[in-house]
Amino acid sequence: MGAEAARVLDYYDSEYYYGSAAPAEAPYVKPVEEPADVPVPQKLARPYERAKEAAARSAPGVSFFALVGALFAGILMILVILAQLSYLEIAGEMVRLNSQLGELAEQERRLEIEFEKAIDMKEIEWYARYSLGMSKPDDSQVTIVRSMATDSAEIINTGGTERGFNGLAQFISSLLEYLR
Repeated sequence: MGAEAARVLDYYDSEYYYGSAAPAEAPYVKPVEEPADVPVPQKLARPYERAKEAAARSAPGVSFFALVGALFAGILMILVILAQLSYLEIAGEMVRLNSQLGELAEQERRLEIEFEKAIDMKEIEWYARYSLGMSKPDDSQVTIVRSMATDSAEIINTGGTERGFNGLAQFISSLLEYLR
């Protein structure tokens, strides 16, 4: 059995590439022909001209839409930066106005306290009694009227029909009255 295995391995080693299904000799492959002599370009006088020519040959062109897109993106970035600056300026102004509002609220509180201190009821009573000749009412001047009827009021419309908001208010009130 060892001789048989060696014969099979020799067969596969000679007929196929390293035991693969690819044949060792490919009769269908044509030999590659050598390319004809390529003319050598003349050397340029200066080396930077060669680099410039090589860069011009290898650099791809930039499309119009790419330029427009880049320009649009740049403009948008500038607008965002300007908007951010405007926002920061407005935020600073808001902080300043809030602090001023706090100061004014404190000043209003102090002025209300001063105003309440300035009103003296005894002075007002003295002024009314002696300067204006007023007096407190007696029991004879006060009359209490008792009535069993409830208070009511009737509004009489003396003008013509009113249009606009009042007409709409009347319509809504009549609709609500109907639904009750």
